Amino acid sequence: MQRSNVERLKFPKVQGNSMTCRYSNTNWLDVLYMSVRRTKGGVADAARFLTERRGKSIHPESLRAKLKGDDDAISVEMAELLSEWMEEKEGGAEYANDWIQALAGSRNMAIDNVPAAPANGWPCEITALQSKVMNVAALAGKVAGTTAASLEDGDLSAAEVDALVEDLRDLRTMAHRAERNAVRTQKAKK
Repeated sequence: MQRSNVERLKFPKVQGNSMTCRYSNTNWLDVLYMSVRRTKGGVADAARFLTERRGKSIHPESLRAKLKGDDDAISVEMAELLSEWMEEKEGGAEYANDWIQALAGSRNMAIDNVPAAPANGWPCEITALQSKVMNVAALAGKVAGTTAASLEDGDLSAAEVDALVEDLRDLRTMAHRAERNAVRTQKAKK
């Protein structure tokens, strides 16, 4: 089962000056910033990559300010280049496009990252479908549990929203994978 974005990014509380910042996995700029920070080379290497690719110099601290929302807005082109840079780094492909998912969510849309089927996956699509449906049921139970625990006090904190959103995304991804297996059962008959 795919790990959730929360597990992958582990949004920390960052101490700075005398304030504590909490980054959210539902804010696309927070997701992009934390993804860049966790990628090998971090903001400094990302700035180097952007400078080379765009032919226009950007200082690491200028990039950091853009990613934190402290300075001029970051362009979609720059965000896409950062995704490309992360995909080139070891492990970066796993989270390089998570910011796009967060952006879509903020616009009342849903985009799900559905990993490619494994090259030597299940020998039987029916068995694969059965396994995925069992995972869907388990994830639905997890969503119910997360929701119940989160609503005990009658309110949702930002951290509880982050956890619930990630559980729901994992559920949708597994449902997409099950759908792929269902369709492949018919392709196998041809």
